[in-house]
Amino acid sequence: MPSTQRQPQPMTQRELRTVAEAGGVAELTVTAEGADFFLQIATRSGQHAVLSKARSTQPRPFPSLNAAAAVLKSMGLAGARFDTTRWDPKAKHMNQNRPARAAAVRAAHRAAGAASAEGGDYNEWLHRELQASIDDTRPNIPFDDVMARMDKQLAGLKTRRKKGA
Repeated sequence: MPSTQRQPQPMTQRELRTVAEAGGVAELTVTAEGADFFLQIATRSGQHAVLSKARSTQPRPFPSLNAAAAVLKSMGLAGARFDTTRWDPKAKHMNQNRPARAAAVRAAHRAAGAASAEGGDYNEWLHRELQASIDDTRPNIPFDDVMARMDKQLAGLKTRRKKGA
C-alpha cells in the first residue's frame, strides 16, 4: 500500500458505507501501488483510512480502476481522485498466484472423487451424481414448497435459539 504522511486506519466497506451515508467522507483517492489500486479515505473529522478487507486490517487491493469504481458506485459515491504515480501494470497483483490454496482445492476435489462410492476422478463422480438426479423418476418438489418448508424450519430454529439463550 502507498506510504502517506501518517498511517491510515483500516476501514471496511461496511464502515465506509456508514460514513458516506452520514456525509462524513471529505475525499476519496484511488491510489496505485504496483499493479493494484487501493482506496484511501479522508473523513470530515480529519481521519485518514484505507479500505480494508472485510475480516482483516489488510488493505483491500483492486486489480483495476474499474473494480474500484464499481465499489464506489455501489455505495453511491460519485467521485474520487486518482494517483497513478506508482502504478506498474506489469507488476504482479497482490491476490495472484496462491499456489498453496490452489493445491488445497485440487486435493479436496481429488478426495471428493476418491471418497465417492465408485472412486474415480471428481469430474466422473460429479457427472454420475448429476445424471442420477436427472434420471430420478420421483416427482419434483415445487420451489415455493421447498422455500415454505425451509422458512418453517428456520423459524423453529430461531425460536429454539431464543429459548436456549
